[in-house]
Amino acid sequence: MVTLDGKVVLITGGARGQGAAEAELVAAMGARVVIGDLLEAEGVELAGVLNARHGTGTAHFAGLDVRSEESWQRIVADALARYGRLDGLVNNAGIARPGTILDTAPSLWDELMDVNARGSFLGIRAVAPAMIEQGGGAIVNIGSAVALAGYHAVAYGVSKWAVRGLTKAAALEFAASGIRVNAVHPGVVDTPMVAANPRQRDAVTAVTPAGRPAVPADIAQVVIFLLSDGASYLTGADIPVDGGFSSGAAALQIARATGVL
Repeated sequence: MVTLDGKVVLITGGARGQGAAEAELVAAMGARVVIGDLLEAEGVELAGVLNARHGTGTAHFAGLDVRSEESWQRIVADALARYGRLDGLVNNAGIARPGTILDTAPSLWDELMDVNARGSFLGIRAVAPAMIEQGGGAIVNIGSAVALAGYHAVAYGVSKWAVRGLTKAAALEFAASGIRVNAVHPGVVDTPMVAANPRQRDAVTAVTPAGRPAVPADIAQVVIFLLSDGASYLTGADIPVDGGFSSGAAALQIARATGVL
């Protein structure tokens, strides 16, 4: 059975959607959770729910702008002062925007890189010293199935490729310190961010072999395993949680068009 008893986990973008599902499951598995987000009202409410459900002190909300090194330093210092240790980081915060190369303004490129790639980089830099000092930890970067192939939304796709590369580099750098770093690559997930673009959601779902979007708990279950001691020999891994999308969406289209499936 997977357990996180005694662990302390920081989750970015944890106030709603996929991050909230991760926070809920982390708490249910026995850990204390720090919810980092810009959405203060939703984050405070979620922390209150988790404290009522699992005991006072289980969850704490702290404001976090993942683009800011100072914001990262504050939330890590807060977590250490409050709980005395930090065993896990889930770099979950992210944004998505459409745009081909010719349609994408440099400012949009910078926006997605700042949140998706820089945010994850700053997070690892912020938590690594504490994890090294205590003898190890686990970091889970949330990438995307589009980081496993090319994608027409260039800034989003490339930012998630950067997360994938960062995962590999960090896994190499910190393995000797007992810190594991892995990446989870979701396909289409039924979250508020995805719901904002129903046309895109439906198009991806149509070529997903599982035939449905993921629910946030589908992703959270895998994240929980990677945070647990059960994944102690797993680092530097890319784990698609995409209903088979990365197995060959184009091949599925061809098979359907030719009557094979």
